[in-house]
Amino acid sequence: MISSSCSSEFIDMKALIGLLLLVFCHGVSSVLHTLHYFYTASSCLPTFPEFVAVGMVDGVQIEYYDSNIQRTVLKQDWVELSSPDYPERTNVSLLVAEESSKANLVNAKKSFNHRRGIHVYQEMFGCEWDDEDDSTDGYEQHGYDGEDFIALDLKTLTWVTPVPQALPTKQRWDQDRADLQNKKNYYTKECVDWLKKFLAYGKSTLQRIERPRVSLLQRSPSSPVVCHATGFYPDRVVMFWRRDGQELHERVDPGEVLPNHDGTFQVSVDLNLTAVPQEDWGRYECVVQLKGIEDISTPLDPALIRTNSGDKGDILVFILRSVACVAVAAATAVVGVFAYKKRDGSDTSSEGQSPAPEAQPLNTGQS
Repeated sequence: MISSSCSSEFIDMKALIGLLLLVFCHGVSSVLHTLHYFYTASSCLPTFPEFVAVGMVDGVQIEYYDSNIQRTVLKQDWVELSSPDYPERTNVSLLVAEESSKANLVNAKKSFNHRRGIHVYQEMFGCEWDDEDDSTDGYEQHGYDGEDFIALDLKTLTWVTPVPQALPTKQRWDQDRADLQNKKNYYTKECVDWLKKFLAYGKSTLQRIERPRVSLLQRSPSSPVVCHATGFYPDRVVMFWRRDGQELHERVDPGEVLPNHDGTFQVSVDLNLTAVPQEDWGRYECVVQLKGIEDISTPLDPALIRTNSGDKGDILVFILRSVACVAVAAATAVVGVFAYKKRDGSDTSSEGQSPAPEAQPLNTGQS
C-alpha cells in the first residue's frame, strides 16, 4: 500500500522510461572508453527498489545492485576474472552508498520543502580514457528530481552548482581538501586503471565488432524512407544519406543509437522524398560506417524497401515494439540512469559517496 506521503503526486511512467532510454543510449566518440557508475534513491515508486546502483563499461552493463537484494550481481563473467573478490568488496561500498543515497534523498526533500510524492536523488560518476592520445577525464555529478544539483570540477577541484539550495553543501565540500585530493586520485588514476583492466579482461565482449543488418523501410508511399541498421556493435556508428556521392543534410532526420536486448545496437535515419521524383531515387544511397569494417552502402531502390503492407508485415511497428521493450528493460535495470543528465538535486546533507571498484567510498562529507 502506498503511504499518504506518496499518494498526492503521479509520475508519467512513459516519460520516465523515455528519459531512461535516451540517457542509457547516449553514445561516446570513437576513441573514448568509459567507466560509469549510476546511483538512484527514490521515494514513492512502488515498482522500483528504493536504491539502485549500476556499473557500465563502454555502455555495457557490468554490475547491478539494489536495496531489495542487497548484493552485487555481476552481468559479465570477465568482471570477476579481473578481481576474484570484486563482488564482496563492491557489496561493502554499495551498502554504504545505499544508506548515503537514501539520506541524501531525505535531506533534499527537506531542503526543497517536498513532503510527499515521487522524488529521486541521483549520482553519476566515473572516468574516460582516450586510447589514441592517452588522455583521461573524470566526473561526479549529483541531481535531484531530474535537475542539476552539484558537480565536481576536477580541473579546479571545486564544486559547482546552479541552484542556491546547494550553496551550503558546496561551501562545506570545497573546504574538505583531503577528500578533494582523494577524489582527484581516484578519477585520474584508480578509476582509469580499473577501466583499462576491464577493457583487457572483457576484450572479447567490449572490443568485438558485429556487422549491422541494414534495411530500407517505409510506412506508406508518402512517408519518409527509413534506413534502419540493427545488430551492430559497438555503438560508435555513423549513418547518413548520400546523393550523388555527397552527404545530405537537408530533408534528413537522424535518430538516436538505441540498445537491443542482446547487447547490440540499432539506429535509423529518415529521408524525406516528397519533393524527389522516383526516377531520381537512384542518385541516393544510405551509408553506414562502423570502425573495423568497410562502409555499407544501400541504394535507394524501390525493390529493396519494406513496407507495412503485404506479407512483409508491420516492420515499423515491430521496431517500435522492440524499442519499447528496451526502454522497459532500461527502466527496470537502470532506473536511476536518467540521472545521467543530472538535475536539480538539493541534498544539503548529501554525503556524495562514490564507491570505487575496490570498495573505497569517496566521501564528500556531511552537509
